[in-house]
Amino acid sequence: MKSLIAAIVVLASLAVGVRGQTPGPNAAVKTTTVPLDRLNEQQARNVKTEWVTYKGRKGLRVIDTAPPDVADGIQLVILNKTEFRDGTIEIELTGEPSPTAKSTAPRGFVGVAFRVNLDAAKDVAKYECFYLRPTNGRADDQVRRNHSTQYISHPDFPWFRLRKEFPEKYESYADVVPGEWTKLKIEVHGDKARLYVQGAPQPALVVNDLKQAQGKIALWVGTETIAHFANLRVSQ
Repeated sequence: MKSLIAAIVVLASLAVGVRGQTPGPNAAVKTTTVPLDRLNEQQARNVKTEWVTYKGRKGLRVIDTAPPDVADGIQLVILNKTEFRDGTIEIELTGEPSPTAKSTAPRGFVGVAFRVNLDAAKDVAKYECFYLRPTNGRADDQVRRNHSTQYISHPDFPWFRLRKEFPEKYESYADVVPGEWTKLKIEVHGDKARLYVQGAPQPALVVNDLKQAQGKIALWVGTETIAHFANLRVSQ
């Protein structure tokens, strides 16, 4: 009888062990294509959106309409059907300065925000974000080139604070061109994220201290920008 009980205990322990194993890197990963033509499933904040064909590709055009003289970070298209913590975000996008831009240095800022949450009381979005400055990618000024990609955590860690307190840590170079389709891939796990540009095997930017935990995905543009987004896929 004791032998039988011992055998049952061992089998039960093995079963629990199998159930408790950490999944492999490819286990139970689901990839979803997020439609961008369903405007009724989006929350456009300080932008105008329309479904168009741009340079042979169908996508969502997003134009900054924020009031002048306000800080970047409030121009978003929040995708209401998404929920993201860890995983991979892949998208194709373009960004270029608006032809009516009045600032002395428009950049065509464009990117993706993730783990987006709204503070309803303050009407403020909190999120992580990687974005591009497409006009910097092939500038003759090397310092500008070094600012082609950027990480921010809105609203507490905007680009200017990060550049001042942690110079060179949250921005880097990538070969990007205004108005041209560019592939981005963002890998996120815990407090770490990696930004890949145009299918490169190595990340253009590495961040090891994300601030937000979980939330929605949003399309992001900056001041005086016209952008396009297509082929959004999320794996998690």
